[in-house]
Formats: sequence, structure tokens, C-alpha cells
Amino acid sequence: MALFQLLHLLAVLVWVGGMFFAYVVLRPSAVEALQPPERLRLWDKVFSRFFNWVWLAVFVLLTSGFYMIYQLGGFAHVPAYVHLMLLLGIVMMAIFAYVFFSCYVRFNLQVEAKDWVKAGAILGTIRKLVGLNLVIGLLTVAEVFFGRG
Repeated sequence: MALFQLLHLLAVLVWVGGMFFAYVVLRPSAVEALQPPERLRLWDKVFSRFFNWVWLAVFVLLTSGFYMIYQLGGFAHVPAYVHLMLLLGIVMMAIFAYVFFSCYVRFNLQVEAKDWVKAGAILGTIRKLVGLNLVIGLLTVAEVFFGRG
């Protein structure tokens, strides 16, 4: 069980830590240092790499999480904070799926077409949704920390 807890934690660190870095460090630095075309190209490359890691994190989170629930005897035998963690995790995964399939795919096409205005508008939507997911992720970590007593 300890191995699955470690994998679960590492997946959280990759996803939430990656969002924190992108939102709090990379985004403002890119705005200060790069003009819109270069900044949009940078984000396109960042997303193409980071989103692969997020897909892996989602897989690891679901696999390890459901395994640990199974080991504890199923949903009826886990504490309330686990149910809330799962709910918040699924919300985060749904937001990520929307960002990836609805926003990022269009963003990538607009960057390739060099339509900087449309790409910038889509990036603004992605930024808001990543910010929302970051807040949910941090609240989930806090909820688990305090829920475990």
C-alpha cells in the first residue's frame, strides 16, 4: 500500500506543482520577456510536454486511488475525506479534459496558423481554467491533510 501512496503523492506533485510553476513563475516571466508570437509558441511547446505528464498523472492517480480504496474494503469503508478527494480529483480531471480537448487542440491549430489574436484569446481561457484547477488542487491537498487528522 505504501508504494501506491507514494505514486499517488508523486502524481499530485507533478500535476499541482506543474500548474503552480506555470501559473506563478513561467507565465509572468514569459509576459515580461517575450512578445506575443514568441510567448504563444513557448506556451504551445510547454503544453505539449506538460500535458503528457498530466495524462500520466491522471492515470496514476486513478489507478493508485482506486487500488487503495479497494485495499481498504471499498467506498463504504473509507473516511469522508477520501470521498471528497475523489470528487475534487474528478472535477479537476474533467476541467483538464476540457482544457486539452476543447482549448489546447484549438490553441495549437491557431499557433500553427500564426493567428496570434485567436491563439491569445484561447490562451486566456486556458490560463483561467488552469488557475481554477490549481486552486482546486491546493484545496484538495489541504482537505486531505486536515481530513486525515
